[in-house]
Amino acid sequence: MYSIIEIVGKDPMGWEYAVKNAIDEASENLRDLRIAAVKELDIKIDNGKISEYRVKIDLSFKDEK
Repeated sequence: MYSIIEIVGKDPMGWEYAVKNAIDEASENLRDLRIAAVKELDIKIDNGKISEYRVKIDLSFKDEK
């Protein structure tokens, strides 16, 4: 059985890095990650400059319940 969760990744360098960070962190706690679907992209702005790229993804993984 596979489950889907929503997670958020962030990084100051770009959305690709934000996705990688989210997947890397999720893989520390979840098994058999299958598919990640990007749902939303946004940025954080401080003093008129981009300070952080953020991505919201749906992630499917094998559920051991």
